[in-house]
Amino acid sequence: MEFPSKLLENAVMEVAQLPGIGKKTALRLVLHLLKNPSEQTLHLANALVKLREEIKFCKSCHNLSDKEVCDICQSHQRNHQMICVVEDIRDVMAIENTGQFQGVYHVLGGKISPMEGIGPSQLNIESLVEKVKNQSVEEIILALSSTMEADTTNFYIYKKLQDSNVKISSISRGIAVGDELEYTDEVTLGRSILHRIPFEKSILNYPK
Repeated sequence: MEFPSKLLENAVMEVAQLPGIGKKTALRLVLHLLKNPSEQTLHLANALVKLREEIKFCKSCHNLSDKEVCDICQSHQRNHQMICVVEDIRDVMAIENTGQFQGVYHVLGGKISPMEGIGPSQLNIESLVEKVKNQSVEEIILALSSTMEADTTNFYIYKKLQDSNVKISSISRGIAVGDELEYTDEVTLGRSILHRIPFEKSILNYPK
């Protein structure tokens, strides 16, 4: 692809690094910004800079937040004895959109995947174990996607917590195997949380 301007080329190459965006789409987006008032581009640039410089991870649940502790963890309306364990921030957003969960969250930051070099120590698992030990937690809901890596992560967490007095449950399998939570429709996801099952009932499906 030939560019009439090095500035245009540099902008297109940077945008094309975003997931799901090729060079043609990147070119269309950059040209769109050039056609619109310069304020629009400046607002976008400022928003991205502020995002990178000021965004925080909640000290309690590891969700993205504007403050040290996120609004969900600070809310007195939430049930802090019920913790929903998810892979990442997008899963928190998906579950919140169902309006069916009134507990709090714990974001792992991924799932165990030896093929990708991701082990338990690289995830927020130990902080979950400490939370169960030091706080009055009644139930842990494992709400990871229906993939082999997620199942491995679920089982690892279960083994770490099985000697505690906390109830460990898993969302029901209304979600197809291989599906990610963020792509599941709100009704199905909401029902899978409401009709969660004790983790032990699905333990035969997990590797020993």
